[in-house]
Amino acid sequence: MKATPAEQQELLRLQSLDTRLQQLAHRLGSLPQAAPLAELAARDTSVRGTRAEAVGGLEDARTELARLESDVAIVEARIARDGDRLQHTSSMKDVAGLESELVSLKKRLSDLEDQELAVMERLESAEGVLAGIDEERASIAADTAKLEAERDAAAAGFASERDAAERDRVVVAGGVPADLLGLYEQRRTRGAGVGAAHLQHRTCQGCNMTLTGSGLESVRRATPDDVLLCPECDRILVRTDESGI
Repeated sequence: MKATPAEQQELLRLQSLDTRLQQLAHRLGSLPQAAPLAELAARDTSVRGTRAEAVGGLEDARTELARLESDVAIVEARIARDGDRLQHTSSMKDVAGLESELVSLKKRLSDLEDQELAVMERLESAEGVLAGIDEERASIAADTAKLEAERDAAAAGFASERDAAERDRVVVAGGVPADLLGLYEQRRTRGAGVGAAHLQHRTCQGCNMTLTGSGLESVRRATPDDVLLCPECDRILVRTDESGI
């Protein structure tokens, strides 16, 4: 591939901007608020699971209480009915039967009321647990909002610098021939973000290998518009007056 020395040297400007963008992305991703925010998110996920269990227990208690209240109402209605029948019958046999049934119904009512009281206590406890969980989630939400505000404030400067670097990159990339830019992007993908390296004092600044022997001679024989690759790291090797060849 051929490209003028000036076009090749533009790759160093482009690489400088890409390196800066990588650094900014890393700094944006490693702000001091990132770790505590991740911890808060994990806590909230755990608390949401606990809340779902608590809501399930609360709903079970409410369902059971409603059933007991219905049973109590039925028994009370039967007691009232039998009491009324007892007042209006003159049959000793009926009186004996009704009195026996009333004793059983009153025992059943007492048992139901005891169960009802136990479920009401369980319901009250479940409501307290749920309220405590909701308070914890509110606290997590408040802490999260505070940290997010701090993170956003810290990130604002980096984001502004990133936006400026991205605008500069568009301008610089626009001045690089398409085939050379394509090769640079290919090498940058393979080279951990570095697609072009300065050959400075016979040393590739991409991998710090110093050219000697046949490698150095090959570079010396190349014409200024030859696009060279580092024999060690395979990145585009950009020559300047500082290359020492």
